[in-house]
Amino acid sequence: MLRLAVALVAATAGLTLSTVPATAAPDSLPRKISRNVTVEGVNRHLIAFQRLADRNGRTRVASSQGHLQSAAYIEGLVRNAGFDVSRQEFPFVYFVVQTETLTAGGNAIPTHMMTYSRSTPAGGITAPVVPVPVDASPGCEPADYTGLDVAGKVALIKRGVCSFAVKQQVAADAGAIAAIVYNNVPDSEPFGGTLGDPAAARIPVVGITLAAGEALAAQPVPVTLVATAVQENRTSVNLIAQTKTGRENNVVVAGAHLDSVPTGPGINDNGTGSATLLETALQLGGSPKVNNAIRFAWWSAEEFGLVGSTAYVRSLTFEQQLDIALYLNFDMVGSPNAGYFVFDGDDSDHVGAGPGPVGSGPIEAAIQARFAAAGIPTEGKDFDSRSDYAEFVAQGIPAGGTATGAEVIKTAAQAAKWGGQAGIAFDPCYHKACDNLLNVNREALGRQATAISYVITAYGISTTDVNGVPDRPARATARARTKALAAPATHDVAL
Repeated sequence: MLRLAVALVAATAGLTLSTVPATAAPDSLPRKISRNVTVEGVNRHLIAFQRLADRNGRTRVASSQGHLQSAAYIEGLVRNAGFDVSRQEFPFVYFVVQTETLTAGGNAIPTHMMTYSRSTPAGGITAPVVPVPVDASPGCEPADYTGLDVAGKVALIKRGVCSFAVKQQVAADAGAIAAIVYNNVPDSEPFGGTLGDPAAARIPVVGITLAAGEALAAQPVPVTLVATAVQENRTSVNLIAQTKTGRENNVVVAGAHLDSVPTGPGINDNGTGSATLLETALQLGGSPKVNNAIRFAWWSAEEFGLVGSTAYVRSLTFEQQLDIALYLNFDMVGSPNAGYFVFDGDDSDHVGAGPGPVGSGPIEAAIQARFAAAGIPTEGKDFDSRSDYAEFVAQGIPAGGTATGAEVIKTAAQAAKWGGQAGIAFDPCYHKACDNLLNVNREALGRQATAISYVITAYGISTTDVNGVPDRPARATARARTKALAAPATHDVAL
């Protein structure tokens, strides 16, 4: 029975090791990297992004010199660190707003023209407003307009469930000549949005705050809307850097968008995510002792509808997509009035779009555990397709990530939990010129950098909790177990 006992011990050991989550990877490398990725190191890259923006019209918008020079800065550093580096060029439609004004009853309402929206005539549109009833999916189905006379009028629609492109399309089909979408959460500024594709545009569409929308819905007076923009075809570039070590058929991909909006340098959005990934890559080096290759991606044209990341994922064959074990997204991780949000991979919050692809729940748990280890509570964040994880999720690739908040207002409960100021946005400079080097909470950025670098590196060791692919020690144990079970049995003889 001795040989059988040895085999059972080996089998038990194999099971135990193969189920170790990324947050408890049996390797010192994640801990080492998370110590070495400091807020000082990340901040140096933010200074670089700010200076490159200042040299180039105070913006790093996709395809601009500010953006291209930011990409060149990253490329030089990761090449010197020994990574395999590539660029992916892709076309996109550049869109810049010229005018955007909305008045109702003689009162101005702050508004934000949706990217790729149709423009109004030069003199604008003056028409009655028709509130669309708020149900579980407001303005998403033709039935929402049953009994409503919106022909030649402006549809007022609450945000949520379906895309802005769908909302304006359904409104246009019902006869509306423009659409106003108001937020579904408290906010301090009108939110930015995109129709995702210029071909989707049917009518002018703008966004306003929740409070402004509810007030207009309660008293729907005629409005005058002026919203004009310029569009042109351009080319931009994604930057990809991959370690030379680790399995290439079980790759950990970590991404952040490098581009800003046209109106500012985009230091929090998303210099912080980009800089954190860069410093993590530099501390890892191009040939770390990992089991799975780690691929860092700096996307472009995110602000025009996730164009760069979508182009990248769609350029991959199905086999190449299968080589991706998981995707981690980091978009705004230094908001001045910071919260700590983790994408709700298992839909435990029961909010919005539902769970991510299978394996996303363990990613959420891994990130939560790192913040919990530092005594930092987190909240779930819905996969609402507002950042570069969207196409990865659409293709069934497990995904996760963290963020510190944008235009949504921090509640009193959140301020009590995380500090900061209740009643104002997590980032009051979201999509504004003031999103500069002084618009970063470095305490939050440091906490994020520690957690982000640990989780990326830990998944470089093992993705067992996501897709069942073990690390090398677990595979060795499994082989020993198989060999032991296959050996001829022996029997003790009682004397």
